[in-house]
Amino acid sequence: MRRVVIAPQEFKGSLTGLEIARAMEVGVKRAWPGAETLLIPVADGGDGTLQALVDASGGSIRTARVPDPLGRLIDAQWGALGDGVTAIVEMARASGLALLTPEERNPLLTSTRGVGELMVAALEAGFRKLIIGIGGSATNDGGAGMAQALGARLLDAEGRPVGPGGAGLEALESIDVSGLDPRLAEAMVEVACDVNNPLTGPDGASAVYGPQKGATPEMVRRLDTALERFGSVIRRDLGVDIADSPGAGAAGGLGAGLMAFARASLRSGSDIVLEATHLEDHLDGADLVIVGEGCMDRSTVYDKAPIAVARKAHARGIPVLAICGSLGDGYEAVHDHGITAAFGAATGPMTLEEALADTHRLVATATEEACRAVGPSQPNE
Repeated sequence: MRRVVIAPQEFKGSLTGLEIARAMEVGVKRAWPGAETLLIPVADGGDGTLQALVDASGGSIRTARVPDPLGRLIDAQWGALGDGVTAIVEMARASGLALLTPEERNPLLTSTRGVGELMVAALEAGFRKLIIGIGGSATNDGGAGMAQALGARLLDAEGRPVGPGGAGLEALESIDVSGLDPRLAEAMVEVACDVNNPLTGPDGASAVYGPQKGATPEMVRRLDTALERFGSVIRRDLGVDIADSPGAGAAGGLGAGLMAFARASLRSGSDIVLEATHLEDHLDGADLVIVGEGCMDRSTVYDKAPIAVARKAHARGIPVLAICGSLGDGYEAVHDHGITAAFGAATGPMTLEEALADTHRLVATATEEACRAVGPSQPNE
C-alpha cells in the first residue's frame, strides 16, 4: 500500500492549503483507492502561513480589532496553535498592501501599529512563542508603529511621540523602552522572512520595495534617510546595531524593528513552517510526496514552500510531484531542486476566473492523472 504525503501551499485567490490538499487526496484515491494519505498544508512565511499552521496544529483562528495601515479599525485574524504556546501573526492581515486601494498607497504614512496590536493580543491570551510572517507589507516605518503598540516611546526633539509611517521617523530624536510590554521579555519571537536586504542603501527596504508600496523616487530618498536615522537612534539608545543585519530591510524595515524591540530571530519562512508541522517525521515510510502552488515558475526555486518540501523528500530518495494551477516561464528549474515532475491543472482554454471557480475539480483531476502516470493501483490498494 502506497503512503502519500500531500503538502501543498495555498493557491492564492482560490483555495487554502488544506482545501488544495483535500482536492489532491481525491485524485490520489481515484488512482489508488487503497493508498494511505497524509495531508500537511505548508507555506513559506507569506500568505497562507497562518492558515497552514493552524490547520496542521489543530489550532484556531482568533480576531482582534486593530488599525489598518492608515489607522482605520479593522477585524484582523491571528492564529492560536494547538500546542497552547505558539501564536502566529501575519503582518499582511493588519498592515498589508492588499488592505489599501492603489490610490491609498503611501509609505510615508502607512504604519505597522496593527501588527504590534496583534502581538499584544497574543501576549494577553497567554502565548509566549510568537511567529510573525512579514510578507505583503504596505509599510516602510521600520516597525516603529509595532514598537509603539508594544509600549516603546519614539520621541521628537520636543519629547513628543513621532507621527505614523516612514515620515514620522524623520523627526525621531530618542527612543524610550522603559514602558515596553514586560511580557516580551518572557516571549520568543521568530520572524518568517525570506529576504536578506539590509535596512538602508541601494539594496535596502526603501529602494527595493518602496516603489511597489507607492513611493516615488523622492519618497524613496526620504524614506531611506529616515530609516538610516532610525537605525542610528536604535544603536545609540538601545545598544543594538541592526542596520546591516540580513533581513533588517524585510517588510519595510519591520525585520529591523522586531530584532531591536522584540529580540526576534529571523529565519526562513519555509523552515519555520516545516518544523512546526513536523514534516520530516511524516516523511518516514512515504512512497510519494505531492506539493503544489498557484503558479510554478523560475521564482519557485528561491526557497518557496514546494522546494523546501521537495529538498527534504529528495534527500530521502522519495519522488516528488507538483500539481500547480499553472506552469510559468522557467518552471523547469524545479527539477534541479527535488521535484520529479510538475503538472498544470488547467485543461484547455479558460479564463482565470473560470479556473479559480473550478480549482478543486481541476486539481483533483490533474493529481489523478499524475498518479496514474506513476503506476497502476497495487494489488492491496
